[in-house]
Amino acid sequence: MKAKNVIAFLLVVVIIVACAYIAAFDVTIGGFRVPSTFDKERGIRQGLDLVGGSVIVFEPDVEDLSTVTDEDMGAAETIIRKRLDDQNLSEATLTRQGKTGIRVEIPGVDDPQTAVKMIGATAKLEFLDADGKSIMDARGNIKKATAFYGPIEEYGNSVHYVQLTFTSEGRKKFAEATANAVNAGEGKNIIAIALDGAVQMSPTVQEVIDSDTCVMTGDYTQEQAQYVAELITSGQLPFSLKDAEVRSIGPTLGDKALDTSLVAALIGIILVMLFMIIVYRLPGLVASVSLIAYVSIVTLIMAGFYVPEWRFVILTLPGIAGVILGIGMAVDANVVIFERIKDELRAGKSVGAAVNGGFKRALTAIIDSNITTVIASVVLYFFGTGTVKSFAVTLFIGIVISMLTAVTLTKFLLKQIVGFGVKNPVFYGLSKRGAEK
Repeated sequence: MKAKNVIAFLLVVVIIVACAYIAAFDVTIGGFRVPSTFDKERGIRQGLDLVGGSVIVFEPDVEDLSTVTDEDMGAAETIIRKRLDDQNLSEATLTRQGKTGIRVEIPGVDDPQTAVKMIGATAKLEFLDADGKSIMDARGNIKKATAFYGPIEEYGNSVHYVQLTFTSEGRKKFAEATANAVNAGEGKNIIAIALDGAVQMSPTVQEVIDSDTCVMTGDYTQEQAQYVAELITSGQLPFSLKDAEVRSIGPTLGDKALDTSLVAALIGIILVMLFMIIVYRLPGLVASVSLIAYVSIVTLIMAGFYVPEWRFVILTLPGIAGVILGIGMAVDANVVIFERIKDELRAGKSVGAAVNGGFKRALTAIIDSNITTVIASVVLYFFGTGTVKSFAVTLFIGIVISMLTAVTLTKFLLKQIVGFGVKNPVFYGLSKRGAEK
């Protein structure tokens, strides 16, 4: 039994150490490289206050802002997001500011005027024939594009699709274009949709379409159908965008802000680990191992496990505060558990029974305190903006992971130590006098 406990304990520790090493350092095995979580290209995304960058606020260039609809603003957001992605500026954040403002924050771009030229121009959406010749554009020809879900045919299955509504002039042009496409024959019966010269899709035409509306299908998901609808609507926006605010900002704490914060966090973690070991002995040692696991898992999640599509966290200075607060919550949970274990030992229970009883008695208090903090982080995320959201996200991740490591990982490791045959209550935080009682 002891051998199994030792093997299980060492295996978990080795996994934790490996995760910590991967999170902290670049690892290269043969031709395969796993970067550090703080790698600039594939690691944790950093916000403006850490690396500096540009802030631009776009607004509709119209005399009466009350004429601008929420649908128009959604279309403008879609276009700006696409242009940011096309320029490899996926680190940028885009948020609605008020009813008619779009705030764009681009870390690492020091020339905001260049960014304005890249993403601020009004989009041009065109319909092209099979040879790439422009048939018609969206402006003045399409009233709107709307995403729907339902059957297209009378007895067909429900699918996600996009419905285009033409103006009278647009109806005539589109009918003529579809007639030409049908007559062109197989392989040429295509009407492509292009945005700023880039083809987005190339649906085939099977028959002449002469109606106020037409339907576009393509095995869309709900998100894809909505995206396509906004993309088409954006080609005929009734306004151009103007830059209401353009500014370049530097890192709030300088270029070494992140390094300084990491050193401070490392010192704090070491001091906390020493305190836990001195006061609680073996449980404190286990808590220290769990704390290393907590930090490693949190940083790997924030880096999206190095998958670009998963990197949804943007680390800012408030975000770092959220991570550190999560560390405090993790330690606090362990303190509650270990104090309950000591109470069980003072009551005369065996070490094994005391460990089980301590975790059971502490569980309710830990869950209650963490749930209230999770609720606070969710509220901050949905009602906050900018760096407040960064704080909320890192706090939420930290709280969830801290609860898992405190309740599951710490308990597992501590039970393995009990399985080693270490039965003296002194090794579990009691004083010699308390153990003798």
